[in-house]
Amino acid sequence: MGSCGMLARRALLTDTPVMVQIQELIRGVKDCVSLAQGVVYWQPPKPALQKVQELVWEPSVSRYGADEGLPELREALMKKLRHENKLHKSSVMVTAGANQAFVNIVLTLCDAGDSVIMFAPYYFNSYMSFQMTGVTDILVGPGDPKTLHPDADWLEKTLLDTKPTPKLVTVVNPGNPSGTYIPEPLLQRISDLCRDAGCWLVVDNTYEYFMYDGRKHVCVEGDHIVNLFSFSKAYGMMGWRVGYIAYPSEVEGFAAQLLKVQDNIPICASIISQRLALHSLEMGPEWVTDQVKNLVKNRELLLDALSPLGQDAVKGGEGAIYLWAKLPHQYHDDFEVVRWLARKHGVVLIPGCSSGCPGYVRISFGGLVEDQCRVASERLKRGLQQLVNEGMVP
Repeated sequence: MGSCGMLARRALLTDTPVMVQIQELIRGVKDCVSLAQGVVYWQPPKPALQKVQELVWEPSVSRYGADEGLPELREALMKKLRHENKLHKSSVMVTAGANQAFVNIVLTLCDAGDSVIMFAPYYFNSYMSFQMTGVTDILVGPGDPKTLHPDADWLEKTLLDTKPTPKLVTVVNPGNPSGTYIPEPLLQRISDLCRDAGCWLVVDNTYEYFMYDGRKHVCVEGDHIVNLFSFSKAYGMMGWRVGYIAYPSEVEGFAAQLLKVQDNIPICASIISQRLALHSLEMGPEWVTDQVKNLVKNRELLLDALSPLGQDAVKGGEGAIYLWAKLPHQYHDDFEVVRWLARKHGVVLIPGCSSGCPGYVRISFGGLVEDQCRVASERLKRGLQQLVNEGMVP
């Protein structure tokens, strides 16, 4: 009974979560500053938190709610989708975070043995979701070397040449781990290719409000498109776990099958968390964009910290809360570099191997206030200067 042979192969063959490994690393290092986890430093809006405090004793908060989400929250989200995202033919399901939303969609749309498409660098949790549900034929497409945009020409050829046709294509926009924004014409081309091939397109819009330098986020809609969203980053609700799915209303049977999955995982997202999401939504997108403005200085600090790697080594930062950097060519084992930076210089990053790109690192600039980010940036710059000039000295 102690043998791994008694455990499910789909679990055994799923990658170990990189954040679990990073958390173990942090626990073993004294006075370590993290630029690893994708979090923001702010809390939910204070008025929203105050309203939720008053709800603790309300009996409905301790009971099950509708599987698809509180009616009033879903109504507010439908208005938001129409007004902000220009999605007019989508229905909504509320989930326990965007990660659970993605698992719901994989279980609803994919069978074990189906092929699916991602683009490197990919979001590690999405990759794991495929692995864990038995969708192991994961075709990883390239990103443009300069922009990291998904290679649409490769996608077109792959969709034509792969038989049977891949079931699903997924992208994160703006990107995790890259921080790269896919411009509307390219996103529309990807959508058209998926439609013409008869496969689904799943777009994770978790970082829709995290746009910089005058860029504007855009969604696409169609009977082959599912859009995912999250409250975690925008409203500082990481621990409250609320996300939502915008799925095509006119696809027969979609809602019924999605409800089966939802009922067997969370039944419904936490009621008190949904209430907080509703009250946070009432603050309007301006509340979020005001917080996001403060991240520009963090991005500047970290761009300077990464300068020892060379100008062409650093990509991303157009959206989301990430920069993506190539390590010097001799450091193919990026996890070794991450461990060294943590132990020697007290700063933690995410290794690129977790996103299908060994020799790179992801840097998050969302989780620290400016003064803390300055400390982290100084440590990172010293570490990278030493890495480039002397190597990983003990």
